[in-house]
Amino acid sequence: MVIEFDNNQPIYLQIMNYIKGEIITGKLKPGDKIPSVRELAAELQINPNTVQRTFQELERETIVETRRGMGRYVTGREETILSIKKEMAQDVLDRFIRGMQELGFQGEDILAAVAENIHQRGQE
Repeated sequence: MVIEFDNNQPIYLQIMNYIKGEIITGKLKPGDKIPSVRELAAELQINPNTVQRTFQELERETIVETRRGMGRYVTGREETILSIKKEMAQDVLDRFIRGMQELGFQGEDILAAVAENIHQRGQE
C-alpha cells in the first residue's frame, strides 16, 4: 500500500479514504481480510495508534467488521459499499463545482463544460 500523505488532512482520514477507494473500485472485495494494525503501521511507517483510530472509524461506519481472533474484514453489506461510493462521488462533485465556481463558471456553464468534455472523450 502506498499513500502520499497530505499535511492538510489527518492521516487516519487519508487512510480511511484510501481503503474506501480500494473497496469501491473492487480492489478490496467484500469479505477480504485487511492488514492488522501492526502490519499496516509498519508498511506505512506511521504510529500504530493512527491505524487503530482508522480501523475504529471504519468499524463505526460498518465498512469493516472484526471477527474475534481472526482479524478485520471488508463488510459484505452491498448497501454500505454503495453508500460509500455515493459519498465519495459527492465529495468529488463538490470539489469540482467549487473549483469551477472559483473560475467564474455557474450552473449552465458548468453543465455545458461537462457535456463538452464527455463528448470529446467519446471521440477518442
